[in-house]
Amino acid sequence: MIIKTFIEPPIDNNNYLLIDEQSKEAALVDCSAVDSKINDALSEAGAELKYILLTHGHFDHIAGIRNNPDVKVVMHKNDMAWLNKANQYLPMFGMPQMTIPNIDIFVTDGGIIKLGDTEIKVIHTPGHTQGGVCYLTDGKLFSGDTIFRESVGRCDLEGGDFEQIVESIKNKIFTLPPETLIYPGHGRMTSVEWEKEHNRFM
Repeated sequence: MIIKTFIEPPIDNNNYLLIDEQSKEAALVDCSAVDSKINDALSEAGAELKYILLTHGHFDHIAGIRNNPDVKVVMHKNDMAWLNKANQYLPMFGMPQMTIPNIDIFVTDGGIIKLGDTEIKVIHTPGHTQGGVCYLTDGKLFSGDTIFRESVGRCDLEGGDFEQIVESIKNKIFTLPPETLIYPGHGRMTSVEWEKEHNRFM
């Protein structure tokens, strides 16, 4: 699996391009901006984007999506309310209004997305939002805004619940092997082992 990270303004979101080396199928975890560098990376690898995997529906994770019949947009149904009001927040950050994207696949806890023979497991981790999910593949967890290096996602917005996010992390993330790498929605990469020892919110 090839993993490429794209840090997108205005809130420095991490967008992750995953490319299955055998099938050349690709998925983009979150899509914060229209970025030609992502298309360049796909071209260089001879890969085709098959999925946009949304970790949740906040505007800064979806603003770059453009409806494309060849690319399936994936999200948990519990974040549809956030998706539908994205245009209320974009102007606050100097971002243009967008056409709200279609969601092609609604995922549930334990669901599997496939890139060739590579399986990406969906882990529902509510707390930051009610539809927040992480994506796990090959010992790597793409956590969105559920967990960051030595921190957790904010819970003061609509649908946020601090006790719930702590339970999601303890029961869904900290039960993974300690060597599991965590690729968060913002900031530096971390690991399950490091967060168990150093995350002050746990």
